[in-house]
Amino acid sequence: MKSFGQRASGERLERMRASPQWAGDGFRNLAPIAPGLRQPGAAMPSIGEMLCPRPPRLPPGPLPLHDPRAAWLRPPQSGLRATWLGHSTVLLEIDGWRVLTDPVWGPRASPFARMGPKRFHPAPVALRDLPEVDAIVISHDHYDHLDYPTIRALRAARVPFITTLGVGAHLQAWGIAPERITELDWWQSHTVSGTGLTVTAAPSQHFSGRGLKTRNSTLWASMVVRGPRHAMFFSGDTGLTEQYATICERLGPFDLALLEVGAWHPAWGDIHLGPDHAMQALALLGNPAFLPVHWGTFCLAMHDWDQPVERLLDLAPASPAALLMPRLGQPLEPAHGPLLTAWWRNLKSTELASDLLSQQALSAQYQQASEADSMPKEAWPLD
Repeated sequence: MKSFGQRASGERLERMRASPQWAGDGFRNLAPIAPGLRQPGAAMPSIGEMLCPRPPRLPPGPLPLHDPRAAWLRPPQSGLRATWLGHSTVLLEIDGWRVLTDPVWGPRASPFARMGPKRFHPAPVALRDLPEVDAIVISHDHYDHLDYPTIRALRAARVPFITTLGVGAHLQAWGIAPERITELDWWQSHTVSGTGLTVTAAPSQHFSGRGLKTRNSTLWASMVVRGPRHAMFFSGDTGLTEQYATICERLGPFDLALLEVGAWHPAWGDIHLGPDHAMQALALLGNPAFLPVHWGTFCLAMHDWDQPVERLLDLAPASPAALLMPRLGQPLEPAHGPLLTAWWRNLKSTELASDLLSQQALSAQYQQASEADSMPKEAWPLD
């Protein structure tokens, strides 16, 4: 199946093998696992539990979706604006340029069209309605971050991809031209042509793979995007390590941090943050404004669907950082301060103003765009 991707070979594989993170047959984490990250004796969830989620692991109703297109027509007042589009997909507007993180518009976080975690909601905008972006950043190759139907829809676009070692093999196999792909090792940087943006891959504590025999065959990373005036940190998927302090020292300070808070489990404390560890990571990063991601779109763990953000509301008063809790599709500027409305607590509310898209129209639009586990080639602005 094409959705499984392609293993690296030739010069790409040789470059991977030269990485300090390469351990003979794959990549490895270098930071030691701190005591207490994993809960002793925590049982791993069963396959049945993972494949058959029930409320409260699923939201009770449709999530409100904000239409950001009118806001995108105006430049951000502060020079930095972020729009959370679901899971780890964020449109970042920074110092006059646009960057898209881990774009996922497909119907499932899975290689299969009819199996695997299904979206709670369509994306707030169709892929074709995004403004042109200057770079796409992909943190690693897991299905909820590297989405085959979305990448196929981007084949005809001219936007460059910046990702980690080995992931370019998947992109190239799916039709992305090699000259549009830049693969980074940890601490390597790339300046996006025609912009003032620099993207740097930084350490994270995770793993990779899209099949039973491809575990750790590509690298994973956090990503830093820096412009002339602002900088953003994107965790990708990671556990808590002291490397965050090193990242802040070498690549900070940061104006915004996108940290994963969902899909965590006591047995996964070394590879996912969860809300408590996210707040600790945020402190190590210097307490920039905090936009939680990796929640509210797929059921990938055993906790209640909204547990991560409810916990963040409990933790927020003890942190000097501004916590940003936007609705899906709601553009925000970190410079404008905290955004703490618990919009998810009443999903059946009719408090949907005219600035929200019709759920029914979005669902129809999304269904049409995601038929046959693919998206139309024209689903991207090419002009």
